[in-house]
Amino acid sequence: MKKSLALKLIENHLLSGTLAFGEEVSLKIDQTLTQDSTGTMVYLQLEAMDVEEIKTDLSVAYIDHNMLQAGFENPDDHLFIQSAAAKYGLVFSKPGGGICHQVHLEQFAKPGITLIGSDSHTPTAGALGALAIGAGGLDVAVAMASGTYTIRIPKIYNIKLSGSLPPHSNGKDVILTILGKLTVKGGTGFIMEYSGEGVSSLSVTDRATICNMGAELGATTSLFPSDENTKDFLEKHNRVEDFLPLSADEDASYDEVLEIDLSKIVPSVAKPHLPDQFEKVEDLPKVKVDQVAIGSCTNSSFQDMMKVASILENRKVHPDVSLVISPGSATILSHLAANGALNTMIQAGARILESSCGPCIGMGQAPKSGGVSLRSFNRNFKGRSGTMDAQIYIASPETCATSAVLGYIALPSELEYETQIEEPKSYNHATSYLIPPVEKSLRPKETIMGPNIKPFPIGKPMEDGIKKVVLFKGGDNITTDDICPSNAKLLPYRSNIPHLSNFAFSTLIDDFKERAENNEGGIVVGGENYGQGSSREHAALLPLYLGVKAVVAKSFARIHRSNLINAGILPLVFENPEDYDRIQEGDLLELKNLSSAISMDTLEIIDATQDFTFNVKGNFTEREIDVLKAGGFLNYAKNRK
Repeated sequence: MKKSLALKLIENHLLSGTLAFGEEVSLKIDQTLTQDSTGTMVYLQLEAMDVEEIKTDLSVAYIDHNMLQAGFENPDDHLFIQSAAAKYGLVFSKPGGGICHQVHLEQFAKPGITLIGSDSHTPTAGALGALAIGAGGLDVAVAMASGTYTIRIPKIYNIKLSGSLPPHSNGKDVILTILGKLTVKGGTGFIMEYSGEGVSSLSVTDRATICNMGAELGATTSLFPSDENTKDFLEKHNRVEDFLPLSADEDASYDEVLEIDLSKIVPSVAKPHLPDQFEKVEDLPKVKVDQVAIGSCTNSSFQDMMKVASILENRKVHPDVSLVISPGSATILSHLAANGALNTMIQAGARILESSCGPCIGMGQAPKSGGVSLRSFNRNFKGRSGTMDAQIYIASPETCATSAVLGYIALPSELEYETQIEEPKSYNHATSYLIPPVEKSLRPKETIMGPNIKPFPIGKPMEDGIKKVVLFKGGDNITTDDICPSNAKLLPYRSNIPHLSNFAFSTLIDDFKERAENNEGGIVVGGENYGQGSSREHAALLPLYLGVKAVVAKSFARIHRSNLINAGILPLVFENPEDYDRIQEGDLLELKNLSSAISMDTLEIIDATQDFTFNVKGNFTEREIDVLKAGGFLNYAKNRK
């Protein structure tokens, strides 16, 4: 059979299992990455496994999310992660070094490797031909401990590209167009593999933007071939020895195909409050903007920054607009300072933030009440910005910069600027922010934990029956930001599950914890694509801490489903979606004989309040069943010793 590139990479790393759709396989993992928002839990879990040394070729611990040190909590977390990196022999990226995905693309990712990261945008590295997958923190800890990762073989969605982008369009406009066609759940269960003659016209930067926001499609990962553009990128980053040409077989077989003519891609936006709310800028009314934010792991590259500088050259930010810019790495910031682009931005009236996730993760720069913020980010979920009633639009850096000058969402072509960017011949990385591992004999034996770092909850072995009330019934596309809110006030408590539990589901209801405590736990009901968005396993750990036993939904986002299983919480899917409409908050639901029923194609749930029965599906693998019966992955792993 002629193979896709994705299947080739999976086959090259296959340790056990069958190379067929839906089959659970074990893959060798070459690299991992963590960031500080999820990393504390990863390293607490690694410690709980009594691991002496890691089994990957390279693992990097980045500090890029919780950068505002308004109290001791964030710096304590940073110190704990640094001490864990020293103990286990990881590379540690200090605060200020840059956003994990941008730095990893520049300095570590390689064609043909496997990479998993405790961040949903890890697929950014697919721009270099790496099989890069976002995962829950516990999965990453296990990958470091064992060098393996277990996954079901996804289907392969071929995005066939032709033509080349017009001068004022960006890779961001490509992925927004795809999101408009496929929606935020259109990639669920797929790897998005890009091919066609149009691929050669896209820079690695544009490819990275597209792969990054493949996470918004719900895709397992996104992947480009490794070609001459890849080689040129690696050469400029002083890593040409890492180049490996990779592509799918000619006439490879795919499960789905979408054809995109790049020449027809125009500047676009995602309107509030989902990344798939596609609209061409030319079709928008004149939307006045109050704030513009440029950066994030999606669009903070040197090329993006230089196009922004070109648009701002000899111009001023509109008096009514606040423009903030976050370069993606210390390397990029250094080059902007050296070539004068940073001065151009400052002279135009931009506010320069450090190289970090910043506003994208809700860490500062919340818009004013009811404000309109245009951002070159990847997510515009309601409330994620820190202001619940703000209207957040997503667009390319070119559209953002033009709009910052004109004061409304505008086409980049409304201003003249240089669309062709000349890159440095060598980027000469700012390596002072990276602390390499030391020899094993010199590594510390203990980690350093501050008072805000609390033990993470561990599930109990599964009971044979569950009889609990529906604590909350939500709609479609409930995000991990809804389940575990992310903002500047709460991010410092990512290592303190008891405190965070006070805010569970607080973007949707204000008394979830009270409901859970009054009912000694319960069940959550959701609609389509439950748990979309960030990979944060806190969205499973908060419900676990509060006694949630099961989540019943129309469908689940991939990473969150895995996180629920790892926490020992049952993720169950309505066999008949119409049953969702019948269930009400407060209904008493009962599942019997779980030890045997969990292995069946369908499970029966009794709604004791309304006196009716409905069926749900688990579709669990044998390993997942064992994990659930054990009460979560950590218990499962300990039982196997």
